[in-house]
Amino acid sequence: MPPLPIPMPTDLSTLLTVMDFIGVFVFGLSGGTLAVRKRLDLFGVMVLSLAAALAGGVVRDVLIGALPPASLHDDRYLMVALAAGLTAFLFHKPINRLGKPVMVLDAAGLALFTVAGCGKALSYGLSPLPAALLGALTACGGGAVRDLLVAEVPRVLREEIYAMASLLGAAVVIAGNRLDLPPVPVAVVGALAVFVLRVVSVLRGWSAPRAPGS
Repeated sequence: MPPLPIPMPTDLSTLLTVMDFIGVFVFGLSGGTLAVRKRLDLFGVMVLSLAAALAGGVVRDVLIGALPPASLHDDRYLMVALAAGLTAFLFHKPINRLGKPVMVLDAAGLALFTVAGCGKALSYGLSPLPAALLGALTACGGGAVRDLLVAEVPRVLREEIYAMASLLGAAVVIAGNRLDLPPVPVAVVGALAVFVLRVVSVLRGWSAPRAPGS
């Protein structure tokens, strides 16, 4: 008898929670993989994994008044982030063989956290523009802290299409909310839009405009 397919969550709050946990694991992997590449020890790997996975969500929750932040009152967030760091520490070689692992993991985390962050901001009654900015902050904050901890200019400030991809996904979520479209398909489309734009921008070398002569 073939295995039964895993049903997609039909409730938006459940989907956002699932996306939050997957985003925590994916961003935790990106932080842990970068830490291994920088030759940090196990403690350093765990610190970078926690920073990448949780920093953006903590800032989001503080700003919208969801206190204490989800990652501090639900132990599952910390356990998922630590599991991601341990996975990166133990299995970094097969992960690195995937090619551009940090970029791909980062793009996946960016997509998931954008949708989850923007959706949570809207559920707390924020208007579209602040909700979009909080979605981008949720998605980019952890990566920025991760990069700063290894003395790199945060990717959101220097790389191809990054924050712009996040804002595109937030715009999809907000448009779906305004048009009263089914929230689960909207969330999936928003996440796919972020991931595809981010990956394609890297592969094709697209970048945001820079100052003339810089």
